[in-house]
Amino acid sequence: INQSGKRPASIACYYPTWYREIFDILDSKKETTHENVRANALLFAMWVDNVFMERVKKDEMYTLMCPDQFPGLQEVHGQDFVDLYTRYEREIKEGRHDGQNYRRVKAREIWEKIYEVSVETGNPYILFKDHCNMKNNQSNLGTIKTSNLCAEILEYSRPDEVAVCNLASICLPRYVKQNIDKNGMYFDLEELHRVVKIIVKNLNNIIDIMDYQDVSMMKSNLGNRPMGIGVSGLADAFVYMRYPFHSDKAKQLNREIFETMYHAALEASCDLAEIHGTYKNYEGSPISKGKLQFDLWADMGHFDISRLTRDWKPLRDRIAKTGVYNSLLIALMPTASTSFLTGYTECFEPRYTNLFRRDSSTGNFPIVNDQLIYDLIKIGKWNKSIENQFIQAGGSIQNIVGIPNELKELYRTVWEIKQSVIVEMSADRGPFVDQTQSMNISHAEPTMKKWNACMFDGWERGLKTGLYYYR
Repeated sequence: INQSGKRPASIACYYPTWYREIFDILDSKKETTHENVRANALLFAMWVDNVFMERVKKDEMYTLMCPDQFPGLQEVHGQDFVDLYTRYEREIKEGRHDGQNYRRVKAREIWEKIYEVSVETGNPYILFKDHCNMKNNQSNLGTIKTSNLCAEILEYSRPDEVAVCNLASICLPRYVKQNIDKNGMYFDLEELHRVVKIIVKNLNNIIDIMDYQDVSMMKSNLGNRPMGIGVSGLADAFVYMRYPFHSDKAKQLNREIFETMYHAALEASCDLAEIHGTYKNYEGSPISKGKLQFDLWADMGHFDISRLTRDWKPLRDRIAKTGVYNSLLIALMPTASTSFLTGYTECFEPRYTNLFRRDSSTGNFPIVNDQLIYDLIKIGKWNKSIENQFIQAGGSIQNIVGIPNELKELYRTVWEIKQSVIVEMSADRGPFVDQTQSMNISHAEPTMKKWNACMFDGWERGLKTGLYYYR
């Protein structure tokens, strides 16, 4: 696929865990697989149901099935999926299906294969199908079967109505302001709220004037009016606030930022509904029944409504009266290219490293965390000796003698932060993300135990995306 000759094309394929050929599919990503059957250019994702996760947890058997001979599984989720899947298993036990069309294996055998391939290739993505569907405002349209190339978009799609998304991201460090008395910094949540409302209106304009390549795309976009507002530079915002990424203050600000964004986006969408009416497929959606994203999380036991920090009643009352103009509003994409252009860290991730080289079509560029260097110069700790130690450590300052512990805590890289913190903070912002988020997990020394702990922690906390890339 030619993308104007400016970037390599990419395709992500989503496979249900019960797919009969799943072992062959996973093996096709490995470097040791024969070239004739290797899928070099494809990105793989696992569409993981709750039945599978429960059986991995309990070390039980799981049935792989041919979708042609066991139809309908991809069309249902939640209890409907459980009922159909277990019905097929009963029919197999009764001998009503040809043995070539299914395969019985231990669920953990599949799970271990996913881990093995993840360590070698970074793929597959892992998305939890039931969480994706049961916490989605398009659930009235049907079962969502896939996400996108970056595992943050969750929209209903069918042959005559192909999902499209309209994206924008916000540079969070721009909202860190200095207090009037010059004593410390604060994060301007109300300015963020104002700008998010502008973005919603701008993206709605884009939906209306877009040059659609296909009528099925136009039907979906105009019928559902979805958008995905994301962020970049969350880690930088924490640094400007002098909050270590893993600190309680950072966790609190994380929740406040995304609650503010979701509130602002809904308010702007409600403003537009008062002018234009609701989006076409509004009736029957969770929001038409008074269910906002955090209500759906609460219904599944994944969120405590008492943790909300804003007064949501006035907005709830307005939405009950006029509805909203957009089916989906928040999606946290990777922002890799835009973060590089704006000079901030990617999306909501910790800083990958304080020193690296970026390869691009126009050359190789050394990237240094200039804020860290500035802080070291300010306290008189930047000299040739520390510079050499900094380079030799690949940008880490944790073992450099003479640098204060305060700065070591503030400038921890993703490799120096417990990944349980990444999962926890993703789950904290999840009730305000009505699509999902591209969450990476990074282990310098990967083990099945550590990977498994992160995946189950994410699933049990209610995340939709359990894993984007495994680094």
